[in-house]
Formats: sequence, structure tokens, C-alpha cells
Amino acid sequence: MSNIGYIRISTGCQNAKSQKLAILEHCNKNKIVIDEWIEVTISSRKSKRARRIDELLNRLKPKDTLIVSELSRLGRSVGEIAAIVDHMIKYNKYLVCLKENIVLTGKHTMQSKVMIHMFSLFAEIERDLISERTKEGLIAARAKGNFPGRPKGSIGKSKLDGKEEEIKGYMNKGVNITNIAKIYDCTWITMNNFIKSRKLKQ
Repeated sequence: MSNIGYIRISTGCQNAKSQKLAILEHCNKNKIVIDEWIEVTISSRKSKRARRIDELLNRLKPKDTLIVSELSRLGRSVGEIAAIVDHMIKYNKYLVCLKENIVLTGKHTMQSKVMIHMFSLFAEIERDLISERTKEGLIAARAKGNFPGRPKGSIGKSKLDGKEEEIKGYMNKGVNITNIAKIYDCTWITMNNFIKSRKLKQ
């Protein structure tokens, strides 16, 4: 069983040392040894692959522990964090988030169930807020005589084109949109819009 410390800073103003110190203090207090550090300097707006999240999740084996100073280091949205937490629990991997005082031991405890429920709720609120801001932006643009976007009824190109049958296969097996989006390294919104525009959902 290995312990991995993950550190991510997005700007030159942030200090990786403070994250590392917090993790080391926790480890010293609990007699834990970090076997490997993964340190990334990159914006949270970059893809999971660029932030080495996919690499990190693949490297973790059952009962390995991932330690971060806070949840925001892992994901760029509530929905993405929820998918990561769900993966950790599903594959019996441990997660420690110091700032939020979260300790997941790979099993569905009351804490993990409540947390996933709250993440799902916040992700839905987050999507609604993004949708609302987008609509407000379109209304403001049209009021100024600008008409952004494609003609009504047209379907634009997507990096998911050609994957329709694969995506339908995952849906038929009961895989939710969040996890399908994770498989194809895109956001929930991108995957949901693709499914709707291609009428993949029965």
C-alpha cells in the first residue's frame, strides 16, 4: 500500500511549500510516510490529463492513499470532484483532504454517502448557474445587435463525433453521464449536449 501526496499550484503567486508542509504535518502526526510526490504547476482550467489527474487515478491501486491539502487541488468543478471521489470509493482507494477534514477509506460510509449527495446537488446548482449566466450573456449580446452561436437547428462538430455507438453502449450499461464524460476527458455539459444533439438517449 502506497501513500501519494498530490500538489497543484496554478499561478506563480501560490506556494507549493505550504501544501507540502500541511501534508507532511498530517503524516508526521499520524505516522504516515509519503512514498511519492506528484507536483504540478498548471491552471485548474486545463484538462485532467494535463493536470495529471488521469495518471494519478491510474497509478493508485486498491488501498493506496491519496493525500491533498484541499479538494480544490483535484478538480476544476464540483462535478469533476464528485467523479473523482466516486472513482476512489468504487475502486477501494483511500482519499484524505486535509482542509475539509475528509477521510475516505474506500467504502461507502455515512460520510461518503452524504458527501457524494452534496457534491451531486452542488454540481447541479453549478450547472444551473452556468446555464443562467450563458443565457444572460446571449440576451445582452442580442440586445446589442450581436447574434452569437450557430444557426438554430444546426449541429456543430465535436471531438466526440464517431463515438456515438460507444457512448450509447455505456449508457445502456447504466454508466452515468458524469463517468462517461470522464472516460472521454470532457465536461459533463459537453457530454450531455452531445447526447442530446445526437439524440442518443431514448
